[in-house]
Amino acid sequence: MGRRQRLISTSILRAIFKSNSQDSNKKRGLLERILAFFSVFQLTLSRYRAELFQKLRNEIWRIDEEEYTESFRSPGKSRRPDLVAVGDLGYSGSTFFTTPNSKFLMKSLPRQFEQSFFRKRLLNPYVEHMELNPTSLLVRITDLLYAPSLTLGAAIGTAPSHHIVMENILYGKSTCTINKQKEWETYDLKPIDYFYPERDIAGGRLAPESIKERLVDKFLDKVRVAIDEKEELIAQLSRDTKILQDANALDYSLFVVRYPASMSSAKGEKVTIPPGRSSSWRTGVLSRDKKWIYRAILLDFFWAKDALQAKALTGLVNSWNFVKWGKGDGPMSITTTSNEYRTRFLKMVESIIEVPDSAGRPLGELRSPPQESIEEV
Repeated sequence: MGRRQRLISTSILRAIFKSNSQDSNKKRGLLERILAFFSVFQLTLSRYRAELFQKLRNEIWRIDEEEYTESFRSPGKSRRPDLVAVGDLGYSGSTFFTTPNSKFLMKSLPRQFEQSFFRKRLLNPYVEHMELNPTSLLVRITDLLYAPSLTLGAAIGTAPSHHIVMENILYGKSTCTINKQKEWETYDLKPIDYFYPERDIAGGRLAPESIKERLVDKFLDKVRVAIDEKEELIAQLSRDTKILQDANALDYSLFVVRYPASMSSAKGEKVTIPPGRSSSWRTGVLSRDKKWIYRAILLDFFWAKDALQAKALTGLVNSWNFVKWGKGDGPMSITTTSNEYRTRFLKMVESIIEVPDSAGRPLGELRSPPQESIEEV
């Protein structure tokens, strides 16, 4: 872990282990605020609406609070607070860490419009939805950390001012042997019939090739499950994406994990499941051919259709298409309507699932539900 990552890690850990009362009630003096402003990497972070997130953890998702806090400590005698750096991934430049036991994942939100959208517009509907749908497949966000005062580091981009702590759907992978870990597969799936300006505009020079290759994954196989499991997944995703549509959210993705089913029964290497309240697609669904275990959750729902950045990119792409004499690349995932994105997203999920027909033969892509049925869910 580099110096920057160590300092960011320290900021996160201090916020996690700071008492809620101290965190919310302490008033900073002038000198402390001045010193905080000149922080470049190690920002003073606080828990945003700590009691609300604790209620989500303990009452809705049934995550034991002591287990949650202890996840941020290293195993062994020292039990010192620690994090494991995953790296800087994606177009946004987000920084990722996991807890030492890999149960929870930390992701920075360096873009101001994402932070604002989640806090001001999506958080309350998200909490209400989780209360009514505790097995929702929206990723479980267990904490939101933020810098309560302006800092130089956040202003110049050397350190993120916001981080989310969330469940790690890959929990269990790190306990496998190195060879077994290589058999785990992950897919970050979005509707592939959209145009992605980050990948294509300006000759694709807006990001390294290694990141562009990961922008849109393609699942070339089929998820072969029973029809009940397929219907459970579609019904839950329909409910989950409805609140995203209502909030005008776009560009979210289905994160699919699969690993060999043999690992679920292998002696000494049985894969552990994510903590908290279970649901079949979160803990693992066995494929019909008994080859794979599948997990799935909804990720990255922080982009709003009416955000200034989305409007700016719409103009950029319109100009791009005009330059290409009308032979443009079609709509962007981040500037289409939330209704259209949801419809295409659910159709994409339908297209990757294969269920048997009444005679037991594989039936690939089922007929997509009519638009009105999606709207009513």
